[in-house]
Amino acid sequence: MTKLLILNGPNLNLLGTRQPEVYGSETLAMVEETCTRHATEKGADLRCFQSNHEGELIDQIHAAKGLHDGIILNAGAYTHTSVALMDAIFSVELPAVEVHLSNIHAREEFRHTSYISRAVIGQICGFGSLGYILAIDALVAHLGAE
Repeated sequence: MTKLLILNGPNLNLLGTRQPEVYGSETLAMVEETCTRHATEKGADLRCFQSNHEGELIDQIHAAKGLHDGIILNAGAYTHTSVALMDAIFSVELPAVEVHLSNIHAREEFRHTSYISRAVIGQICGFGSLGYILAIDALVAHLGAE
């Protein structure tokens, strides 16, 4: 069975209450439940993890090697600042998809740069929580697990 890991970064624990006009009204728990159900339908096992701490996200990426087949990462603001997360993704040599709820390219200039994008097979942004479903589908297809 294909094993996928969804990692959510800083402030995503506040989904549903934090700027719903930008990030939507669904809570992180709702998003994770929908993703888990969808992954199961696709024949994949899914684990979700959220942290506001960069080092914990890096530890999760490192631990994924040998345990998971692919990673979906919404690094939040770390997307635009963290060379360490980019290096961690490169180091584990697992296919990863970058997800953003909002279209980072239509927002403030500083959000247009993603260090994460250099290390992933693709980026999905601007589709709200549907982006996670699209990422699951993309990883399952990439891994040939369908």
